[in-house]
Amino acid sequence: AKVIRYEDNPNLFNVVNEVVIASGLPMPKVAIVNDPAPNAFATGRNPEHALIAFTTGILDAMDRDQLQGVIAHEMAHVANRDTLVSAVAATTAGAIAIVSDMLTRMMFFGGRRNREGGGNPIALVISLVILILAPLAAMMLRSAISRKRESLADATAVSFTRNPAGLRSALEVLASDSTVVQQRSTAVAHIWIESPLDSKSVSKLFSTHPPIAERIAVLKSMESLG
Repeated sequence: AKVIRYEDNPNLFNVVNEVVIASGLPMPKVAIVNDPAPNAFATGRNPEHALIAFTTGILDAMDRDQLQGVIAHEMAHVANRDTLVSAVAATTAGAIAIVSDMLTRMMFFGGRRNREGGGNPIALVISLVILILAPLAAMMLRSAISRKRESLADATAVSFTRNPAGLRSALEVLASDSTVVQQRSTAVAHIWIESPLDSKSVSKLFSTHPPIAERIAVLKSMESLG
Protein backbone atom coordinates (compact mmCIF):
# COMPACT_ATOMS: atom_id res chain seq x y z
CA ALA A 1 0.00 0.00 0.00
CA LYS A 2 1.36 3.41 -0.99
CA VAL A 3 0.29 6.39 1.12
CA ILE A 4 -1.08 9.24 -0.98
CA ARG A 5 -1.79 12.95 -0.42
CA TYR A 6 -4.86 15.04 -1.14
CA GLU A 7 -3.55 16.28 -4.46
CA ASP A 8 -3.04 12.69 -5.66
CA ASN A 9 -6.78 11.91 -5.48
CA PRO A 10 -8.94 14.85 -4.32
CA ASN A 11 -12.23 13.03 -4.97
CA LEU A 12 -11.28 10.11 -2.73
CA PHE A 13 -10.07 12.44 0.02
CA ASN A 14 -13.29 14.45 -0.14
CA VAL A 15 -15.41 11.35 0.46
CA VAL A 16 -13.08 10.18 3.24
CA ASN A 17 -13.37 13.60 4.85
CA GLU A 18 -17.19 13.36 4.78
CA VAL A 19 -17.07 10.10 6.72
CA VAL A 20 -14.46 11.53 9.09
CA ILE A 21 -16.79 14.41 9.93
CA ALA A 22 -19.77 12.07 10.37
CA SER A 23 -17.82 9.68 12.60
CA GLY A 24 -15.97 12.28 14.66
CA LEU A 25 -12.71 10.39 14.10
CA PRO A 26 -9.31 11.87 13.22
CA MET A 27 -8.36 11.94 9.55
CA PRO A 28 -6.57 8.67 8.75
CA LYS A 29 -3.73 8.19 6.33
CA VAL A 30 -5.02 7.12 2.92
CA ALA A 31 -3.23 4.57 0.77
CA ILE A 32 -3.64 2.89 -2.61
CA VAL A 33 -2.84 -0.73 -3.43
CA ASN A 34 -2.03 -1.32 -7.08
CA ASP A 35 -4.28 -4.34 -7.60
CA PRO A 36 -7.15 -4.81 -10.11
CA ALA A 37 -9.26 -6.76 -7.61
CA PRO A 38 -11.78 -4.56 -5.75
CA ASN A 39 -11.03 -4.58 -2.03
CA ALA A 40 -10.07 -2.32 0.88
CA PHE A 41 -8.71 -2.54 4.42
CA ALA A 42 -8.01 -0.52 7.55
CA THR A 43 -5.19 -0.85 10.04
CA GLY A 44 -3.58 1.08 12.89
CA ARG A 45 -3.30 0.55 16.63
CA ASN A 46 -5.74 3.39 17.41
CA PRO A 47 -7.75 6.13 15.62
CA GLU A 48 -4.83 8.55 15.91
CA HIS A 49 -2.55 6.18 13.97
CA ALA A 50 -5.01 4.73 11.45
CA LEU A 51 -4.59 4.00 7.77
CA ILE A 52 -7.27 3.02 5.28
CA ALA A 53 -6.26 1.55 1.94
CA PHE A 54 -8.08 0.91 -1.31
CA THR A 55 -7.13 -1.17 -4.30
CA THR A 56 -7.10 0.51 -7.68
CA GLY A 57 -9.75 -2.04 -8.62
CA ILE A 58 -12.25 -0.85 -6.03
CA LEU A 59 -11.75 2.80 -6.98
CA ASP A 60 -12.50 1.91 -10.60
CA ALA A 61 -15.51 -0.29 -9.79
CA MET A 62 -17.38 1.82 -7.24
CA ASP A 63 -19.54 4.89 -7.69
CA ARG A 64 -19.54 7.65 -5.06
CA ASP A 65 -22.25 6.19 -2.79
CA GLN A 66 -20.70 2.74 -2.92
CA LEU A 67 -17.26 4.11 -2.15
CA GLN A 68 -18.69 6.09 0.75
CA GLY A 69 -20.11 2.84 2.16
CA VAL A 70 -16.73 1.13 1.83
CA ILE A 71 -14.94 4.06 3.49
CA ALA A 72 -17.48 4.06 6.31
CA HIS A 73 -16.93 0.32 6.82
CA GLU A 74 -13.18 0.81 7.07
CA MET A 75 -13.57 3.82 9.37
CA ALA A 76 -15.87 1.67 11.51
CA HIS A 77 -13.00 -0.78 11.98
CA VAL A 78 -10.90 2.17 13.12
CA ALA A 79 -13.60 3.40 15.51
CA ASN A 80 -14.09 -0.09 16.94
CA ARG A 81 -10.31 -0.58 17.31
CA ASP A 82 -10.51 -3.84 15.39
CA THR A 83 -6.79 -3.95 14.65
CA LEU A 84 -6.23 -4.16 18.41
CA VAL A 85 -9.00 -6.73 18.79
CA SER A 86 -7.49 -8.84 16.01
CA ALA A 87 -4.06 -8.62 17.62
CA VAL A 88 -5.46 -9.79 20.96
CA ALA A 89 -7.33 -12.62 19.24
CA ALA A 90 -4.20 -13.69 17.36
CA THR A 91 -2.13 -13.53 20.56
CA THR A 92 -4.72 -15.60 22.41
CA ALA A 93 -4.76 -18.17 19.62
CA GLY A 94 -0.96 -18.30 19.66
CA ALA A 95 -0.93 -18.71 23.45
CA ILE A 96 -3.40 -21.59 23.21
CA ALA A 97 -1.19 -23.27 20.61
CA ILE A 98 1.94 -22.80 22.75
CA VAL A 99 0.27 -24.13 25.91
CA SER A 100 -1.13 -27.12 24.01
CA ASP A 101 2.34 -27.85 22.64
CA MET A 102 3.85 -27.67 26.15
CA LEU A 103 1.17 -29.95 27.59
CA THR A 104 1.60 -32.37 24.72
CA ARG A 105 5.36 -32.60 25.30
CA MET A 106 4.89 -33.03 29.05
CA MET A 107 2.29 -35.76 28.63
CA PHE A 108 4.24 -37.46 25.84
CA PHE A 109 7.47 -37.71 27.78
CA GLY A 110 5.58 -38.58 30.93
CA GLY A 111 3.71 -41.28 29.05
CA ARG A 112 6.96 -42.65 27.61
CA ARG A 113 8.45 -42.94 31.08
CA ASN A 114 5.30 -44.74 32.20
CA ARG A 115 5.59 -47.18 29.31
CA GLU A 116 9.21 -47.83 30.13
CA GLY A 117 8.06 -48.53 33.67
CA GLY A 118 5.27 -50.81 32.53
CA GLY A 119 2.46 -48.17 32.44
CA ASN A 120 -0.26 -47.74 29.80
CA PRO A 121 -0.08 -45.41 26.75
CA ILE A 122 -3.20 -43.37 27.62
CA ALA A 123 -1.10 -40.22 28.18
CA LEU A 124 0.14 -40.45 24.60
CA VAL A 125 -3.41 -40.73 23.27
CA ILE A 126 -4.56 -37.72 25.29
CA SER A 127 -1.55 -35.69 24.17
CA LEU A 128 -2.32 -36.44 20.53
CA VAL A 129 -5.93 -35.34 20.98
CA ILE A 130 -4.76 -32.06 22.55
CA LEU A 131 -2.20 -31.58 19.79
CA ILE A 132 -4.92 -31.84 17.13
CA LEU A 133 -7.86 -30.09 18.78
CA ALA A 134 -6.24 -27.14 20.57
CA PRO A 135 -4.88 -25.37 17.44
CA LEU A 136 -8.22 -25.95 15.67
CA ALA A 137 -10.08 -24.44 18.61
CA ALA A 138 -7.74 -21.44 18.57
CA MET A 139 -8.32 -20.90 14.85
CA MET A 140 -12.09 -21.18 15.29
CA LEU A 141 -11.98 -18.62 18.12
CA ARG A 142 -9.99 -16.15 16.05
CA SER A 143 -12.24 -16.59 13.01
CA ALA A 144 -15.44 -16.20 15.06
CA ILE A 145 -14.17 -12.94 16.54
CA SER A 146 -13.23 -11.68 13.07
CA ARG A 147 -16.70 -12.48 11.69
CA LYS A 148 -18.37 -10.62 14.57
CA ARG A 149 -16.18 -7.57 14.02
CA GLU A 150 -17.04 -7.53 10.29
CA SER A 151 -20.75 -7.58 11.09
CA LEU A 152 -20.24 -4.84 13.67
CA ALA A 153 -18.30 -2.74 11.13
CA ASP A 154 -21.18 -3.00 8.65
CA ALA A 155 -23.64 -1.79 11.29
CA THR A 156 -21.33 0.99 12.47
CA ALA A 157 -20.79 2.13 8.87
CA VAL A 158 -24.54 2.58 8.45
CA SER A 159 -24.65 4.65 11.63
CA PHE A 160 -22.02 6.96 10.06
CA THR A 161 -23.63 7.38 6.64
CA ARG A 162 -27.33 6.77 7.43
CA ASN A 163 -27.35 5.08 4.03
CA PRO A 164 -27.33 1.26 4.16
CA ALA A 165 -27.97 1.17 0.40
CA GLY A 166 -24.49 2.48 -0.33
CA LEU A 167 -22.65 -0.28 1.50
CA ARG A 168 -25.16 -2.89 0.37
CA SER A 169 -24.60 -1.90 -3.25
CA ALA A 170 -20.82 -1.96 -2.72
CA LEU A 171 -21.00 -5.49 -1.33
CA GLU A 172 -23.11 -6.54 -4.31
CA VAL A 173 -20.34 -5.28 -6.60
CA LEU A 174 -17.79 -7.29 -4.61
CA ALA A 175 -20.03 -10.37 -4.68
CA SER A 176 -20.35 -10.21 -8.47
CA ASP A 177 -16.60 -9.76 -9.03
CA SER A 178 -14.57 -12.96 -9.29
CA THR A 179 -11.07 -11.46 -9.08
CA VAL A 180 -9.13 -11.66 -5.81
CA VAL A 181 -6.31 -9.55 -4.46
CA GLN A 182 -2.79 -10.76 -5.07
CA GLN A 183 -1.99 -10.73 -1.34
CA ARG A 184 -4.32 -13.55 -0.31
CA SER A 185 -2.37 -14.86 2.69
CA THR A 186 -4.43 -16.26 5.55
CA ALA A 187 -2.38 -14.04 7.87
CA VAL A 188 -3.99 -10.87 6.47
CA ALA A 189 -7.29 -12.21 5.10
CA HIS A 190 -9.23 -10.79 8.04
CA ILE A 191 -8.33 -7.14 7.35
CA TRP A 192 -9.95 -6.91 3.89
CA ILE A 193 -13.58 -5.82 3.46
CA GLU A 194 -14.08 -9.05 1.48
CA SER A 195 -12.05 -12.14 2.25
CA PRO A 196 -9.49 -12.81 -0.52
CA LEU A 197 -9.62 -16.54 0.25
CA ASP A 198 -11.78 -18.94 -1.74
CA SER A 199 -14.96 -19.17 0.34
CA LYS A 200 -15.80 -22.54 -1.23
CA SER A 201 -12.59 -24.07 0.08
CA VAL A 202 -12.86 -22.58 3.58
CA SER A 203 -15.30 -23.93 6.15
CA LYS A 204 -17.66 -21.32 7.58
CA LEU A 205 -16.22 -22.12 11.02
CA PHE A 206 -12.78 -20.97 9.85
CA SER A 207 -13.92 -18.09 7.63
CA THR A 208 -12.79 -14.61 8.68
CA HIS A 209 -15.90 -12.97 7.17
CA PRO A 210 -19.62 -13.73 7.27
CA PRO A 211 -20.96 -14.87 3.88
CA ILE A 212 -21.30 -11.76 1.76
CA ALA A 213 -24.88 -12.73 0.86
CA GLU A 214 -25.79 -12.64 4.56
CA ARG A 215 -24.21 -9.20 4.96
CA ILE A 216 -26.18 -7.92 1.97
CA ALA A 217 -29.41 -9.36 3.40
CA VAL A 218 -28.84 -7.63 6.75
CA LEU A 219 -28.24 -4.29 5.02
CA LYS A 220 -31.38 -4.75 2.92
CA SER A 221 -33.36 -5.26 6.13
CA MET A 222 -31.91 -2.01 7.45
CA GLU A 223 -33.04 -0.25 4.28
CA SER A 224 -36.61 -1.52 4.73
CA LEU A 225 -36.62 -0.28 8.33
CA GLY A 226 -35.34 3.10 7.26
